[in-house]
Amino acid sequence: MATVINMPRLSDTMEEGVVAQWLKKVGDKVEEGDILAEIETDKATMEFESFHEGVLLHIGVQEGETSPVDTLLAIIGEEGEDISDLLAGGSSDEKSAKKEESKEDKKENSKEENSNDDSAETPEGVNVITMPRLSDTMTDGTVATWLKKEGDAVEEGDILAEIETDKATMEFECFYEGTILYIGVQEGETAPVDSLLTIIGPKGTDVTALVKNGGTTKGKSSEKKSDTKTEKKEEKFSDKKEETKTANTTTNNSGGRIFASPLAKKIASEKGINLADVNGSGENGRIIKKDVENYTPKATVSVETPSPASKAATPSFSITGEEKSEEVKNSQMRKAIAKSLGNSKFSAPDFSLNIEVDMDNAIASRKTINAIPDTKVSFNDMVVKACAMALQKHPQVNTSWTDNNTVYHSHIHVGVAVAVDEGLLVPVIKHTNQMSLTQIGETVRDLAGKARHKKITPAEMQGSTFTVSNLGMFGIENFTSIINQPNSAILSVGAIVEKPVVKNGQIVVGNTMKLTLTCDHRTVDGAVGAQFLQTLKTFIENPVTMLA
Repeated sequence: MATVINMPRLSDTMEEGVVAQWLKKVGDKVEEGDILAEIETDKATMEFESFHEGVLLHIGVQEGETSPVDTLLAIIGEEGEDISDLLAGGSSDEKSAKKEESKEDKKENSKEENSNDDSAETPEGVNVITMPRLSDTMTDGTVATWLKKEGDAVEEGDILAEIETDKATMEFECFYEGTILYIGVQEGETAPVDSLLTIIGPKGTDVTALVKNGGTTKGKSSEKKSDTKTEKKEEKFSDKKEETKTANTTTNNSGGRIFASPLAKKIASEKGINLADVNGSGENGRIIKKDVENYTPKATVSVETPSPASKAATPSFSITGEEKSEEVKNSQMRKAIAKSLGNSKFSAPDFSLNIEVDMDNAIASRKTINAIPDTKVSFNDMVVKACAMALQKHPQVNTSWTDNNTVYHSHIHVGVAVAVDEGLLVPVIKHTNQMSLTQIGETVRDLAGKARHKKITPAEMQGSTFTVSNLGMFGIENFTSIINQPNSAILSVGAIVEKPVVKNGQIVVGNTMKLTLTCDHRTVDGAVGAQFLQTLKTFIENPVTMLA
């Protein structure tokens, strides 16, 4: 029997995935354990393994396409097996709409036959709106603000309220027009998903019975809604067919038909590219997505040749070229970085503290340690170790903020920011305070290598209690980082600079490094952050203390 495989949730924050590459094609035999595809999540590109065996009968998401979690990715079954029912079940075509309508009719008939006095009939034109599910993990919602009040007229597209979910506060849009007849959840109140939120209908309509029954209704108006939904589905379906039909008639400059994928046509239309000028690399010369994205119009240069009569005159050059701006689709990682850092910057009241550290002893100590065979320790390893030891002495910095509590972590997991081609990843060194300098160095190099080659797992990037970001290798002397929530602080490490310093009343040549600690003021006060930096300075300036 055929098995439907949905887009997997490969990380805790993943909401959608991009199929980077299919390693199997339709018709291929698949064994349990085979790698089906490489899927780009919000954190990394990961291999997706098959847990079934059979033949790959259908691919629902093509290479380069984005699909939400739990939507149809592929179907595996026996060779030649009929999967039309499974495909129909995953689509929104006319057949599916009719089946849905039939099911609704049966349910309504059953309800009417077995109806009791606990349900109320919905007056004509009245719509009951329930608490929406605005995230996949949302179980209840809190009305942060009502933007409309009872008696207000609303139109389709108006924002009714701001609803706080378990992930964010989101605007809730109205899909009906009429008058707000009743509000079931007041500002600041919390209600479960699908409970009565508000009722909209013609002005003056009596909805007392509906309110009394919590919005539970008889099925009188359901038929109309079902018919309307079906009509919309049929209309969308016919529109899609019409669009497809129209798109397939694209022709080239000589009147011949151009074969191109729908996605390629869409991108070409958005960028104003004539498909007749694009060379296709697909089967039978078919133009695909990458052909359009990689297409570069040829610039022309025309030179005006002076006439014999004006040979002494300076030649006039007329340069013509195309002004071009390219839109590159945001990767899942880029979206996740934007969302995470945006939430941190605009939700955490942060402040920064700066300190300059004498690195002469650290340089000498590192030289001695690295003289040992098969041993390699970087200055960043020394900073990470010093942070872990300083966090032991200042547990207030090793915390996380929640709305109701401050969470004190007894474990110390230091995250180290690593730059990769598509953005930034933060591998986590678990129980950093219990590791030696050489162990920290080996772990950082191993995790950084995995991150750069997209082989790091979500488990290796989760659970940090503090973060270190180092741009010293790029020559940056001083910078401020955004807190990697739910951490309470992040340390920014600059370059080691040789410059004149004062020691024992004398100006001498010294080596210094600037550190910036960015703190969440909800958990870490200025004095606490300053004391942490003083302890950190002591460890870094005297590396022998980290070995005691």
